[in-house]
Amino acid sequence: MLKLEPARSFVRPYRARLLAAAIATALITAPWIATNVGATEVLATPADVTPAGVAPAAAPTAAQDAPASSSSASAKQLDSVVVSAKSTRSAVSLTGKEIQKIQPGASPLKAIQTLPGVLYLTADPWGNNEQNTQLFVHGFSTQQLGYTMDGVPLGDQQYGNYNGLSPQRAVISEDVGSVTLASGAGDLSTASTSNLGGTVTTLSSDPAKEAGLKFAQTFGSYSATRTYLRYDTGNFGDGNSAYGSIVNQDQRAWDFAGHQRGVQADGKFVHDDSNGKLTLFADYSDKVEPNEDSIYHGTAAGQGTVLPYTRAFTYPNFPYALAYLGANGAPPASAGNNYRNYYSDAQRTDYLTYAKYDWKISDGVTWSNQIYYHHNDGVGVVAGPIQVAGLPALFSVYYPGQNLKQVFGNSGYATRTTEYDINRRGFLSSVDWVAGNNQLDAGVWYELNRSGQYRRWYALDVNDPTSPYQRPNDSLQPLITQYNVENRTQVVQPYVSDQWFITPEITLQAGFKSSFQFANGQVPTQPLPGSTVGVTQLPVGTIDTRQKFLPQIGATWDITSQDQLFANVQKNTRQFITYGAGGLSPWSLGSQAAFEQFKQNVSPETSWTEELGLRSQHDFNFGPISGIDGQVSVYHVDFSNRLLSISPTPVISSIVGGAPIIANVGSVTTNGVDIAGTLHFGDHFSFYDALSYNQSQYNDNYLSGTTVVPTSGKNVPGSPEWLNKFILSANYGAISGQLVGDYVGKVYATYTNDLSVPSYFLLSAQASYAIPGSFGILHDAKISLNVSNLLQKKGAYEVVVGAASGTYNTYPIPPRQFFVTFSASFF
Repeated sequence: MLKLEPARSFVRPYRARLLAAAIATALITAPWIATNVGATEVLATPADVTPAGVAPAAAPTAAQDAPASSSSASAKQLDSVVVSAKSTRSAVSLTGKEIQKIQPGASPLKAIQTLPGVLYLTADPWGNNEQNTQLFVHGFSTQQLGYTMDGVPLGDQQYGNYNGLSPQRAVISEDVGSVTLASGAGDLSTASTSNLGGTVTTLSSDPAKEAGLKFAQTFGSYSATRTYLRYDTGNFGDGNSAYGSIVNQDQRAWDFAGHQRGVQADGKFVHDDSNGKLTLFADYSDKVEPNEDSIYHGTAAGQGTVLPYTRAFTYPNFPYALAYLGANGAPPASAGNNYRNYYSDAQRTDYLTYAKYDWKISDGVTWSNQIYYHHNDGVGVVAGPIQVAGLPALFSVYYPGQNLKQVFGNSGYATRTTEYDINRRGFLSSVDWVAGNNQLDAGVWYELNRSGQYRRWYALDVNDPTSPYQRPNDSLQPLITQYNVENRTQVVQPYVSDQWFITPEITLQAGFKSSFQFANGQVPTQPLPGSTVGVTQLPVGTIDTRQKFLPQIGATWDITSQDQLFANVQKNTRQFITYGAGGLSPWSLGSQAAFEQFKQNVSPETSWTEELGLRSQHDFNFGPISGIDGQVSVYHVDFSNRLLSISPTPVISSIVGGAPIIANVGSVTTNGVDIAGTLHFGDHFSFYDALSYNQSQYNDNYLSGTTVVPTSGKNVPGSPEWLNKFILSANYGAISGQLVGDYVGKVYATYTNDLSVPSYFLLSAQASYAIPGSFGILHDAKISLNVSNLLQKKGAYEVVVGAASGTYNTYPIPPRQFFVTFSASFF
């Protein structure tokens, strides 16, 4: 259900001479740092879930000072979705309590799938699987959005992430205080180099004020089990409090015998007094999860006559896997591109910590400083046939004239790993200064990231097959180290912003940020010449990008105490990916000449986003309807310098020898509207609905080699034009429940829109019973049931776009799954 946060109260007028000049000077001469969310976009949350890392504003805020409307104070409002009335852009959030209703243990990204304009898809009901995660917001994809947790940057969320980690690895799901989606380009203070289309801000909960132990146990389909335990110290000493949590999860994949397993622990310490607030946080995550192979659709030779519903791995049935291949290690010809691998998984170990101090210098000035560190050790593993995907050509360069099946252990399979590490450290600093009718915010984010990547190949011994949950290099030496890439990236992003409270009803916000990235890539181990098609060598060198002026201006107008108009215009950029040898990274180009050509001719992607919207919240008596609240927003985006990996033109071919290139291929125009709101029916029922329309179209054709690819006027594939979500909620004392519907319209599957995937509708359900009374030290006991894909729908779920025409891949809709959770508190 959609709940509108009360509007900011007016700050009494004072004179603020030379304030902007003072802030600008401070920005240059001292490490003033950005907080985790801008001062204008802190969303209201329940009193017992205080977002971590949010400095108390020196000026009164809406949650602190403005009188709550009867609607927001009424018990009949079943809080689910909170709309920020202090933001000049669309900003919608979910509390931690509502996330657990969607699915106990759900990831923050899974939770936002109920918000307007959002399409989030992944293989498991928790939303944890990362290899096939898809997220679209207003036509922008996963890697074109920004992500933070308590202000700490989480990178661009691409698989095999080089500059961050997923929100679910950064904080335990049950310890999330809120998650906020800000569409558009996001707040100026957001620590991200990829937030073209918006930001997802996750906030961890603060320690509870009273000591206690929380416990939750989930059992479910496919041997699912999740155990969560949290201990809160309560207040101790002089303004001190802390908590520590641990969770263990295991579930078998629905289509094969792979397991998603993980152990995670996090903890937080808070010291809060009249001088400021000190926050210490640490998180450890160690998980392994099976990857999924997508289904190939297309006209290429060897597609196969019958498409399988899922490309299940054959693990752990090794005898079947051996029999599946021919004598030389080739899969059945009838399988075509949908052959089956033996196994594939992703293994991730992360250590994340930060320290933050919000210093209340005076009643009007708060200085926040935060340092953080993140280390990741990861590996992606796949064991597949040696006679597919150009592997014979690769292997024959390293083992010319040899029997490849014998070389790789006589099983017909080889195990490939992508082994990588991340070492990030950085700081954020900001000053929030209220003077008269102005509130100024200035800060900077700095990060140093050293990342590395190895591509290695190991034998899969016919007499001693390795486990997918054991890293091959723990017990075996690689037969081939195909390459080793090392990158060093520094990011500096200063910003300054001012809110001018012109009248009690009208607020104007303006500011800008700059984004500087200095990246260097080296390749200690190069692929052998001829081993990879189109690659003569992986390039080395530096690329420095400077986006000096990225402005933002917005305004809010409180038309009435229940209705607010907002508008925002903002420019943002997506810095180049500095990932070793994959994706749209210039360090993945096939030659040094191509790299130098990229540096001279390619520009970072940019976007201009314009938003206009109305937020409303009203109580009234109209038959059974007792209240309505919601938001309508329209937006327009001009997206420029779109990047794509293509075949070269004849001119470039003469320079780079025919290697694929990464080029700017034109612009995209997006227009859309989101309509989201909640009807309240007395004390017990509410109905939330979010209808979204998005039209994102390419403005240009482009050349692939000498061929014109006719994309002008075509819709951006992967993202549907129409989305509709609803939540029907009921609450009768100890019994509550909700029915969640999710409609996804037709999705185009190629750049030229010659192929598409039909629409679908999924339904899920949740019901819970709060056991009344206390049982000794046990209280707040509750049992809940969650059901995904209630109607057992089948079909294409995710679309993987990788071609201009003729072919695409999909992942299937997972079957219905049940989960039962018992939770309680002690003491």
